Amino acid sequence: MSKHTVTLIPGDGIGVETSAAMQRVVAASGADIEWEIAEAGAKMIEECGTPLPESTIEAVKRNKVAIKGPITTPVGTGFRSVNVALRKTLDLYVCLRPVLSIPGAGGRYEDLDLVIVRENSEDLYAGIEFEEGSAAAERLIAFCEDEGAGAIRPDSGISIKPISITATRNIVRYAFEYALAQGRRKVTAAHKANIMKYSDGLFLRVAREVAAEYEGRVAFDERIIDAFCMNLVMDPSQFDVVVFPNLYGDIASDLAAGMAGGLGIAPGANIGKEYAVFEAVHGSAPDIAGQDKANPTAEILSAAMMLDHLGEREAADRIRAAVRSVYAAGEHLTGDIRRATGVDAPAASCTEFTEALVRALA
Repeated sequence: MSKHTVTLIPGDGIGVETSAAMQRVVAASGADIEWEIAEAGAKMIEECGTPLPESTIEAVKRNKVAIKGPITTPVGTGFRSVNVALRKTLDLYVCLRPVLSIPGAGGRYEDLDLVIVRENSEDLYAGIEFEEGSAAAERLIAFCEDEGAGAIRPDSGISIKPISITATRNIVRYAFEYALAQGRRKVTAAHKANIMKYSDGLFLRVAREVAAEYEGRVAFDERIIDAFCMNLVMDPSQFDVVVFPNLYGDIASDLAAGMAGGLGIAPGANIGKEYAVFEAVHGSAPDIAGQDKANPTAEILSAAMMLDHLGEREAADRIRAAVRSVYAAGEHLTGDIRRATGVDAPAASCTEFTEALVRALA
């Protein structure tokens, strides 16, 4: 087993606790990881003037791989999001969200097994916005009317939705390559091309072109996004790998996480051609921070994804098996899972849950 250096960004709130739990479980799996700690989040503003210090970005670039706990986006600072800034700075164009049922976690389905691949760099999340009443908004409204594109109410705030051939080709090709590497059978492209002809229409056209390159190796399917959401809830078994533009992927990934049991057990990763940042996708939960109540499952499963990425598949599989074993036993589960399952039993602390995982890995 090789030794790897990974940047660890503990984050804010419960991130300190979930990251410590994750480190213990990774060590118990047998993986040889050296952690370089780098800080980010609201707590860094007073010290550095920014929630994302340059030294943290450099640490991720140096090690190529990072894992982070939840980070609070400061209110009223002009800094939109640490997560968005990391994605843009490191060109992490893929958001990867596996969705897998864990028996005993309180999910709505027993056999969920799909993967959401979300484009991370453009769409309405590109941040190209014009404030209501601004001179720029007024000019844009006038331009749209002059071009015959349609009338926009003068008291409108406006967001622009860019969808490019380049980004679409990259994300769809990633979805197909991921399917091949993981032995998956099908890729579905979700879109709204029936209404948004030039943005989602482009996404669908390029998805079809890329899919043709994989014909005979990976099946291809396409769904209008609203129909996809209905179909997902009614019969999730019809989906395998699903690729989305940014906004739809953000919404659908949380929908799917809820079907599996919630964000507390939902792992995730943001991946680019050079760098990868793995993360718990839930919030920093400041109301329970420091009380040893947090559920570290999402960050622990994100660490398993990280180990897959590093080529340490055996250690990753051991962690996933330990998680399923502890959940199935049902003796040491945190309060969020007790509430989700309706089981009238004492909630385990974060520490107790982590110790149960370590024992399962022994």
